[in-house]
Amino acid sequence: MSDLLRLATAGSVDDGKSTLVGRLLYDTKSVLADQIDAVTRASVDKGLSTPDLSLLVDGLRAEREQGITIDVAYRYFATPRRSFVLADTPGHVQYTRNTVSGASTAQLVILLVDARKGVVSQTRRHAAVLALLGVPKLVLAVNKIDLVEDPATVFADISNEFNALTRSLGWASEDVVEIPVSALHGDNVAVRSENTPYYDGPTLIEHLETVPADSDNAGRHSLGLRFPVQYVIRPRTPEYPDYRGYAGQIAAGAVSPGDEVVVLPSGIRTKVARVDTAAGELDTALAGRSVTLVLEDDVDVSRGDTIASPADAPEPIDQFDATVCWLAEKPLRPGARLLLKHGTRTTQAIVGALVERFDEQELTTAPDPETLELNEIGKISVRVAEPIVADDYAVNRHTGSFLLIDPAGGNTLAAGLVGDAIAVVETGGAVPA
Repeated sequence: MSDLLRLATAGSVDDGKSTLVGRLLYDTKSVLADQIDAVTRASVDKGLSTPDLSLLVDGLRAEREQGITIDVAYRYFATPRRSFVLADTPGHVQYTRNTVSGASTAQLVILLVDARKGVVSQTRRHAAVLALLGVPKLVLAVNKIDLVEDPATVFADISNEFNALTRSLGWASEDVVEIPVSALHGDNVAVRSENTPYYDGPTLIEHLETVPADSDNAGRHSLGLRFPVQYVIRPRTPEYPDYRGYAGQIAAGAVSPGDEVVVLPSGIRTKVARVDTAAGELDTALAGRSVTLVLEDDVDVSRGDTIASPADAPEPIDQFDATVCWLAEKPLRPGARLLLKHGTRTTQAIVGALVERFDEQELTTAPDPETLELNEIGKISVRVAEPIVADDYAVNRHTGSFLLIDPAGGNTLAAGLVGDAIAVVETGGAVPA
Protein backbone atom coordinates (compact mmCIF):
# COMPACT_ATOMS: atom_id res chain seq x y z
CA MET A 1 0.00 0.00 0.00
CA SER A 2 1.27 3.45 -0.92
CA ASP A 3 2.08 5.73 2.00
CA LEU A 4 0.67 8.76 0.13
CA LEU A 5 -2.92 9.30 -0.98
CA ARG A 6 -3.96 12.20 -3.18
CA LEU A 7 -7.58 13.11 -2.57
CA ALA A 8 -10.05 15.92 -3.17
CA THR A 9 -13.37 17.10 -1.81
CA ALA A 10 -16.45 18.02 -3.81
CA GLY A 11 -20.06 18.80 -3.06
CA SER A 12 -22.73 21.46 -3.08
CA VAL A 13 -22.60 24.81 -1.33
CA ASP A 14 -23.05 24.59 2.46
CA ASP A 15 -22.76 20.79 2.55
CA GLY A 16 -19.90 21.21 5.04
CA LYS A 17 -16.78 20.55 2.99
CA SER A 18 -14.65 23.13 4.80
CA THR A 19 -15.85 21.91 8.19
CA LEU A 20 -15.05 18.31 7.22
CA VAL A 21 -11.56 19.24 6.01
CA GLY A 22 -11.02 21.28 9.18
CA ARG A 23 -12.14 18.26 11.21
CA LEU A 24 -9.68 16.00 9.36
CA LEU A 25 -6.84 18.45 10.08
CA TYR A 26 -7.91 18.87 13.71
CA ASP A 27 -8.43 15.17 14.47
CA THR A 28 -5.10 14.19 12.88
CA LYS A 29 -3.33 16.92 14.88
CA SER A 30 -2.15 18.56 11.67
CA VAL A 31 -2.73 22.15 12.82
CA LEU A 32 -0.64 24.24 15.19
CA ALA A 33 -1.89 25.43 18.56
CA ASP A 34 -1.78 29.09 17.51
CA GLN A 35 -4.01 28.26 14.50
CA ILE A 36 -6.55 26.66 16.82
CA ASP A 37 -6.36 29.71 19.09
CA ALA A 38 -6.95 32.05 16.14
CA VAL A 39 -9.94 30.00 14.97
CA THR A 40 -11.36 29.95 18.49
CA ARG A 41 -11.10 33.74 18.76
CA ALA A 42 -12.70 34.19 15.33
CA SER A 43 -15.50 31.79 16.33
CA VAL A 44 -16.18 33.74 19.52
CA ASP A 45 -16.34 36.92 17.46
CA LYS A 46 -19.03 35.24 15.35
CA GLY A 47 -21.00 34.36 18.50
CA LEU A 48 -20.28 30.63 18.40
CA SER A 49 -19.77 28.51 21.50
CA THR A 50 -17.43 26.00 19.81
CA PRO A 51 -14.57 26.49 17.32
CA ASP A 52 -15.70 26.80 13.71
CA LEU A 53 -13.29 24.32 12.12
CA SER A 54 -14.14 25.54 8.62
CA LEU A 55 -12.03 28.62 9.38
CA LEU A 56 -8.95 26.38 9.38
CA VAL A 57 -9.28 26.03 5.61
CA ASP A 58 -11.21 29.11 4.45
CA GLY A 59 -8.14 31.26 4.72
CA LEU A 60 -8.94 34.02 2.22
CA ARG A 61 -10.63 37.09 3.66
CA ALA A 62 -13.34 36.98 0.96
CA GLU A 63 -14.05 33.34 1.84
CA ARG A 64 -14.35 34.05 5.55
CA GLU A 65 -16.64 37.00 4.99
CA GLN A 66 -18.95 35.03 2.68
CA GLY A 67 -18.68 31.74 4.54
CA ILE A 68 -17.84 29.86 1.32
CA THR A 69 -14.87 28.32 -0.42
CA ILE A 70 -14.06 30.06 -3.71
CA ASP A 71 -10.74 28.57 -4.76
CA VAL A 72 -8.86 25.27 -4.74
CA ALA A 73 -6.62 24.99 -1.69
CA TYR A 74 -4.20 22.15 -1.03
CA ARG A 75 -3.92 20.78 2.51
CA TYR A 76 -1.45 18.30 3.94
CA PHE A 77 -2.07 15.98 6.86
CA ALA A 78 -0.90 12.61 8.07
CA THR A 79 -1.72 9.69 10.34
CA PRO A 80 0.70 7.03 11.57
CA ARG A 81 -0.31 4.87 8.60
CA ARG A 82 -0.35 7.29 5.66
CA SER A 83 0.22 10.83 4.43
CA PHE A 84 -2.39 12.80 2.50
CA VAL A 85 -2.51 15.65 0.00
CA LEU A 86 -6.04 17.05 -0.17
CA ALA A 87 -7.49 19.49 -2.71
CA ASP A 88 -10.40 21.37 -1.16
CA THR A 89 -12.62 22.57 -4.03
CA PRO A 90 -15.58 24.98 -4.17
CA GLY A 91 -19.19 23.84 -4.40
CA HIS A 92 -20.72 26.60 -6.53
CA VAL A 93 -21.84 25.73 -10.04
CA GLN A 94 -19.72 28.56 -11.46
CA TYR A 95 -16.59 26.94 -10.01
CA THR A 96 -16.88 23.59 -11.78
CA ARG A 97 -13.53 24.36 -13.40
CA ASN A 98 -11.95 24.41 -9.93
CA THR A 99 -13.35 20.96 -9.23
CA VAL A 100 -11.76 19.74 -12.48
CA SER A 101 -8.42 21.22 -11.41
CA GLY A 102 -8.55 19.76 -7.91
CA ALA A 103 -9.75 16.30 -8.89
CA SER A 104 -7.62 15.81 -12.01
CA THR A 105 -4.80 14.09 -10.09
CA ALA A 106 -6.88 12.64 -7.24
CA GLN A 107 -6.83 8.94 -6.48
CA LEU A 108 -9.96 9.35 -4.35
CA VAL A 109 -12.64 12.03 -4.02
CA ILE A 110 -14.83 12.65 -0.98
CA LEU A 111 -18.19 13.79 -2.34
CA LEU A 112 -20.37 15.37 0.35
CA VAL A 113 -24.14 15.57 0.48
CA ASP A 114 -26.31 17.18 3.14
CA ALA A 115 -28.42 14.45 4.74
CA ARG A 116 -31.40 16.85 4.76
CA LYS A 117 -31.16 17.44 0.98
CA GLY A 118 -29.82 14.16 -0.39
CA VAL A 119 -28.48 13.77 -3.92
CA VAL A 120 -29.04 17.10 -5.68
CA SER A 121 -28.24 18.41 -9.16
CA GLN A 122 -24.74 19.54 -8.13
CA THR A 123 -24.05 16.05 -6.76
CA ARG A 124 -24.92 14.59 -10.15
CA ARG A 125 -22.83 17.25 -11.90
CA HIS A 126 -19.78 16.50 -9.75
CA ALA A 127 -20.20 12.73 -10.16
CA ALA A 128 -20.32 13.11 -13.96
CA VAL A 129 -17.22 15.32 -13.98
CA LEU A 130 -15.36 12.88 -11.73
CA ALA A 131 -16.33 10.03 -14.07
CA LEU A 132 -14.98 11.99 -17.05
CA LEU A 133 -11.73 12.52 -15.15
CA GLY A 134 -11.46 8.81 -14.39
CA VAL A 135 -11.22 9.22 -10.60
CA PRO A 136 -10.72 5.63 -9.35
CA LYS A 137 -12.32 5.78 -5.88
CA LEU A 138 -15.26 7.67 -4.37
CA VAL A 139 -16.45 8.24 -0.82
CA LEU A 140 -19.95 9.59 -0.33
CA ALA A 141 -19.92 11.42 3.01
CA VAL A 142 -23.53 11.88 4.10
CA ASN A 143 -22.95 14.90 6.31
CA LYS A 144 -25.17 16.47 8.99
CA ILE A 145 -26.66 13.04 9.66
CA ASP A 146 -27.41 14.22 13.20
CA LEU A 147 -29.97 16.73 11.86
CA VAL A 148 -32.50 14.28 10.37
CA GLU A 149 -35.26 12.48 12.24
CA ASP A 150 -34.74 8.97 10.85
CA PRO A 151 -31.00 8.82 10.02
CA ALA A 152 -30.93 5.09 9.23
CA THR A 153 -33.60 5.38 6.55
CA VAL A 154 -32.20 8.63 5.17
CA PHE A 155 -28.69 7.15 4.92
CA ALA A 156 -29.97 3.99 3.21
CA ASP A 157 -32.08 5.95 0.70
CA ILE A 158 -29.24 8.35 -0.19
CA SER A 159 -26.76 5.48 -0.50
CA ASN A 160 -29.08 3.53 -2.82
CA GLU A 161 -29.68 6.55 -5.05
CA PHE A 162 -25.98 7.37 -5.19
CA ASN A 163 -25.03 3.77 -5.96
CA ALA A 164 -27.45 3.73 -8.90
CA LEU A 165 -25.87 6.95 -10.18
CA THR A 166 -22.27 5.76 -9.86
CA ARG A 167 -23.04 2.40 -11.47
CA SER A 168 -24.53 4.23 -14.46
CA LEU A 169 -21.31 6.24 -14.70
CA GLY A 170 -19.09 3.16 -14.72
CA TRP A 171 -17.81 2.74 -11.14
CA ALA A 172 -17.75 -0.75 -9.65
CA SER A 173 -19.55 -1.15 -6.33
CA GLU A 174 -16.29 -1.89 -4.49
CA ASP A 175 -14.87 1.47 -5.58
CA VAL A 176 -17.63 3.48 -3.89
CA VAL A 177 -18.12 3.72 -0.12
CA GLU A 178 -20.86 5.59 1.78
CA ILE A 179 -20.25 6.88 5.31
CA PRO A 180 -22.70 8.81 7.57
CA VAL A 181 -20.83 11.65 9.28
CA SER A 182 -21.27 14.81 11.28
CA ALA A 183 -18.28 16.98 10.47
CA LEU A 184 -19.35 19.48 13.14
CA HIS A 185 -19.35 16.92 15.96
CA GLY A 186 -16.78 14.51 14.51
CA ASP A 187 -19.12 11.51 14.17
CA ASN A 188 -17.45 8.76 12.08
CA VAL A 189 -14.66 11.05 10.92
CA ALA A 190 -11.83 9.86 13.17
CA VAL A 191 -13.90 8.13 15.84
CA ARG A 192 -16.76 5.68 15.45
CA SER A 193 -19.99 7.25 16.60
CA GLU A 194 -22.49 5.72 19.02
CA ASN A 195 -25.11 7.84 17.30
CA THR A 196 -25.04 5.67 14.14
CA PRO A 197 -25.77 2.09 15.32
CA TYR A 198 -27.16 1.30 11.84
CA TYR A 199 -23.67 1.75 10.32
CA ASP A 200 -20.93 -0.83 10.92
CA GLY A 201 -18.37 0.29 8.36
CA PRO A 202 -15.07 2.16 8.82
CA THR A 203 -14.67 5.75 9.90
CA LEU A 204 -13.63 8.17 7.17
CA ILE A 205 -10.01 8.24 8.32
CA GLU A 206 -9.90 4.43 8.65
CA HIS A 207 -11.06 4.14 5.06
CA LEU A 208 -8.59 6.75 3.83
CA GLU A 209 -5.78 4.91 5.61
CA THR A 210 -6.58 1.53 4.07
CA VAL A 211 -8.02 2.17 0.59
CA PRO A 212 -5.60 0.96 -2.12
CA ALA A 213 -3.87 4.02 -3.53
CA ASP A 214 -2.34 2.46 -6.61
CA SER A 215 -5.56 2.05 -8.58
CA ASP A 216 -4.80 5.03 -10.80
CA ASN A 217 -1.36 3.53 -11.45
CA ALA A 218 -2.78 0.32 -12.89
CA GLY A 219 -2.73 1.75 -16.39
CA ARG A 220 0.70 3.26 -15.80
CA HIS A 221 2.23 -0.10 -14.95
CA SER A 222 0.35 -2.13 -17.57
CA LEU A 223 1.66 0.05 -20.39
CA GLY A 224 5.18 -0.01 -21.73
CA LEU A 225 7.58 2.81 -21.02
CA ARG A 226 6.42 6.41 -21.48
CA PHE A 227 9.17 8.90 -20.58
CA PRO A 228 8.59 12.55 -21.61
CA VAL A 229 11.98 14.25 -21.76
CA GLN A 230 12.00 17.35 -19.59
CA TYR A 231 15.65 18.37 -19.73
CA VAL A 232 18.86 17.37 -21.52
CA ILE A 233 21.76 17.20 -19.05
CA ARG A 234 25.21 18.04 -20.41
CA PRO A 235 27.49 18.86 -17.44
CA ARG A 236 30.67 19.28 -19.58
CA THR A 237 33.01 18.78 -16.61
CA PRO A 238 36.40 17.01 -16.54
CA GLU A 239 34.77 14.20 -14.57
CA TYR A 240 31.99 13.74 -17.15
CA PRO A 241 33.34 15.08 -20.46
CA ASP A 242 30.93 13.17 -22.70
CA TYR A 243 27.91 12.78 -20.41
CA ARG A 244 24.51 13.23 -22.05
CA GLY A 245 21.45 12.33 -19.98
CA TYR A 246 17.74 12.85 -20.47
CA ALA A 247 15.89 13.84 -17.31
CA GLY A 248 12.20 13.53 -16.59
CA GLN A 249 9.53 11.57 -14.73
CA ILE A 250 8.38 8.16 -15.91
CA ALA A 251 4.74 8.60 -16.94
CA ALA A 252 4.03 4.89 -17.46
CA GLY A 253 5.76 1.52 -17.46
CA ALA A 254 9.25 0.76 -16.22
CA VAL A 255 12.82 1.06 -17.51
CA SER A 256 16.05 -0.83 -16.89
CA PRO A 257 19.54 -0.75 -18.40
CA GLY A 258 19.60 -2.79 -21.61
CA ASP A 259 15.99 -2.09 -22.55
CA GLU A 260 15.33 -1.28 -26.18
CA VAL A 261 13.51 2.03 -26.60
CA VAL A 262 12.21 4.28 -29.36
CA VAL A 263 12.47 8.06 -29.40
CA LEU A 264 9.25 9.69 -30.52
CA PRO A 265 8.18 11.37 -32.72
CA SER A 266 11.40 10.70 -34.73
CA GLY A 267 11.12 6.89 -34.43
CA ILE A 268 14.86 6.35 -33.78
CA ARG A 269 15.61 3.16 -31.84
CA THR A 270 18.38 2.62 -29.31
CA LYS A 271 18.99 1.00 -25.90
CA VAL A 272 19.18 2.33 -22.35
CA ALA A 273 22.74 2.32 -21.01
CA ARG A 274 22.06 3.59 -17.47
CA VAL A 275 19.23 4.79 -15.24
CA ASP A 276 20.70 7.54 -13.05
CA THR A 277 19.40 9.35 -9.99
CA ALA A 278 20.98 11.76 -7.52
CA ALA A 279 21.44 8.78 -5.20
CA GLY A 280 23.13 6.61 -7.83
CA GLU A 281 22.25 4.17 -10.58
CA LEU A 282 19.10 2.03 -10.52
CA ASP A 283 18.54 -1.47 -11.82
CA THR A 284 14.88 -0.64 -12.53
CA ALA A 285 12.74 2.48 -12.24
CA LEU A 286 8.93 2.42 -12.19
CA ALA A 287 6.19 4.87 -13.15
CA GLY A 288 6.24 8.01 -11.03
CA ARG A 289 10.02 7.98 -10.49
CA SER A 290 12.11 10.94 -11.64
CA VAL A 291 15.31 9.71 -13.30
CA THR A 292 17.92 10.51 -15.91
CA LEU A 293 18.27 8.07 -18.80
CA VAL A 294 21.61 7.60 -20.55
CA LEU A 295 21.27 5.98 -23.98
CA GLU A 296 23.80 3.72 -25.72
CA ASP A 297 23.78 5.72 -28.95
CA ASP A 298 24.30 9.43 -29.51
CA VAL A 299 20.85 10.17 -30.93
CA ASP A 300 18.97 13.43 -31.36
CA VAL A 301 16.68 13.82 -28.32
CA SER A 302 15.22 17.12 -27.13
CA ARG A 303 12.83 18.43 -24.49
CA GLY A 304 9.30 17.45 -25.49
CA ASP A 305 10.34 14.14 -27.06
CA THR A 306 9.10 10.88 -25.54
CA ILE A 307 11.24 7.79 -24.95
CA ALA A 308 8.93 4.76 -25.15
CA SER A 309 8.81 1.00 -25.31
CA PRO A 310 8.77 -0.13 -28.97
CA ALA A 311 6.31 -2.95 -28.21
CA ASP A 312 3.34 -0.65 -27.58
CA ALA A 313 4.60 2.82 -28.51
CA PRO A 314 1.71 5.07 -29.54
CA GLU A 315 1.71 6.62 -32.99
CA PRO A 316 2.48 10.35 -32.79
CA ILE A 317 -0.67 12.29 -33.68
CA ASP A 318 -1.22 15.76 -35.10
CA GLN A 319 -5.02 15.56 -35.36
CA PHE A 320 -7.33 14.05 -32.77
CA ASP A 321 -10.64 14.32 -30.94
CA ALA A 322 -10.62 15.36 -27.30
CA THR A 323 -12.92 16.07 -24.39
CA VAL A 324 -12.34 19.48 -22.78
CA CYS A 325 -13.65 21.43 -19.83
CA TRP A 326 -13.59 25.11 -20.82
CA LEU A 327 -12.12 27.22 -17.99
CA ALA A 328 -12.17 30.75 -19.40
CA GLU A 329 -14.68 33.59 -19.35
CA LYS A 330 -14.34 34.13 -23.11
CA PRO A 331 -16.13 31.27 -24.93
CA LEU A 332 -14.39 28.76 -27.17
CA ARG A 333 -15.29 28.96 -30.85
CA PRO A 334 -14.23 26.86 -33.86
CA GLY A 335 -11.00 28.05 -35.42
CA ALA A 336 -9.43 29.26 -32.17
CA ARG A 337 -5.62 29.36 -32.34
CA LEU A 338 -4.14 28.33 -29.00
CA LEU A 339 -1.16 26.59 -27.43
CA LEU A 340 -1.43 22.96 -26.39
CA LYS A 341 0.74 21.62 -23.57
CA HIS A 342 1.02 17.84 -23.38
CA GLY A 343 3.59 16.43 -21.00
CA THR A 344 6.78 18.39 -21.61
CA ARG A 345 5.85 19.50 -25.15
CA THR A 346 4.11 22.78 -25.94
CA THR A 347 2.97 23.37 -29.52
CA GLN A 348 0.62 25.56 -31.50
CA ALA A 349 -2.89 24.20 -31.96
CA ILE A 350 -6.05 25.02 -33.89
CA VAL A 351 -9.48 23.99 -32.63
CA GLY A 352 -11.47 22.59 -35.52
CA ALA A 353 -15.08 21.58 -34.97
CA LEU A 354 -17.01 21.75 -31.72
CA VAL A 355 -18.48 18.28 -32.04
CA GLU A 356 -20.86 18.17 -29.07
CA ARG A 357 -21.62 19.68 -25.68
CA PHE A 358 -22.15 17.41 -22.66
CA ASP A 359 -25.14 17.76 -20.31
CA GLU A 360 -23.83 16.40 -17.03
CA GLN A 361 -27.33 16.29 -15.51
CA GLU A 362 -29.01 14.15 -18.15
CA LEU A 363 -25.77 12.47 -19.32
CA THR A 364 -26.67 13.42 -22.89
CA THR A 365 -25.00 15.48 -25.62
CA ALA A 366 -26.08 18.30 -27.92
CA PRO A 367 -24.38 18.17 -31.35
CA ASP A 368 -22.59 21.04 -33.08
CA PRO A 369 -22.69 23.76 -30.41
CA GLU A 370 -21.69 27.22 -31.58
CA THR A 371 -19.54 27.79 -28.49
CA LEU A 372 -18.33 26.21 -25.27
CA GLU A 373 -18.93 28.58 -22.38
CA LEU A 374 -17.22 28.80 -18.99
CA ASN A 375 -17.43 25.46 -17.10
CA GLU A 376 -19.01 23.63 -20.03
CA ILE A 377 -17.69 20.25 -21.16
CA GLY A 378 -17.60 19.18 -24.77
CA LYS A 379 -15.94 17.14 -27.47
CA ILE A 380 -13.77 19.02 -29.97
CA SER A 381 -11.34 18.27 -32.78
CA VAL A 382 -7.77 19.56 -32.50
CA ARG A 383 -4.89 19.95 -34.95
CA VAL A 384 -1.36 20.62 -33.65
CA ALA A 385 1.72 21.99 -35.37
CA GLU A 386 4.03 19.35 -33.86
CA PRO A 387 2.90 15.75 -33.23
CA ILE A 388 2.28 14.68 -29.64
CA VAL A 389 2.81 11.21 -28.18
CA ALA A 390 -0.37 10.46 -26.28
CA ASP A 391 -2.41 7.52 -25.07
CA ASP A 392 -6.18 7.64 -24.88
CA TYR A 393 -7.16 9.14 -21.51
CA ALA A 394 -9.39 6.13 -20.79
CA VAL A 395 -6.26 3.97 -20.97
CA ASN A 396 -3.91 6.22 -19.00
CA ARG A 397 -4.72 9.49 -17.21
CA HIS A 398 -1.12 10.65 -17.12
CA THR A 399 -0.30 10.39 -20.81
CA GLY A 400 -3.77 11.26 -22.09
CA SER A 401 -4.27 14.72 -20.59
CA PHE A 402 -3.30 18.16 -21.86
CA LEU A 403 -3.91 21.89 -21.38
CA LEU A 404 -5.02 24.55 -23.81
CA ILE A 405 -3.27 27.87 -23.17
CA ASP A 406 -3.82 31.45 -24.29
CA PRO A 407 -0.78 32.24 -26.51
CA ALA A 408 -1.00 35.95 -25.66
CA GLY A 409 -1.37 35.92 -21.88
CA GLY A 410 -0.25 32.41 -20.95
CA ASN A 411 -3.48 31.67 -19.07
CA THR A 412 -4.83 28.13 -18.97
CA LEU A 413 -8.05 28.04 -21.01
CA ALA A 414 -9.08 24.38 -20.89
CA ALA A 415 -8.27 21.03 -19.37
CA GLY A 416 -8.32 18.36 -22.08
CA LEU A 417 -8.52 14.58 -22.31
CA VAL A 418 -7.35 12.78 -25.45
CA GLY A 419 -10.17 10.64 -26.82
CA ASP A 420 -13.91 10.58 -26.27
CA ALA A 421 -14.26 10.53 -22.48
CA ILE A 422 -17.90 11.58 -22.85
CA ALA A 423 -18.70 8.34 -24.68
CA VAL A 424 -17.02 6.38 -21.88
CA VAL A 425 -19.34 8.03 -19.34
CA GLU A 426 -22.41 7.59 -21.54
CA THR A 427 -21.67 3.87 -21.91
CA GLY A 428 -21.24 3.36 -18.16
CA GLY A 429 -17.47 3.18 -18.17
CA ALA A 430 -17.02 0.93 -21.18
CA VAL A 431 -14.23 2.07 -23.48
CA PRO A 432 -15.73 2.40 -26.99
CA ALA A 433 -14.30 0.05 -29.61
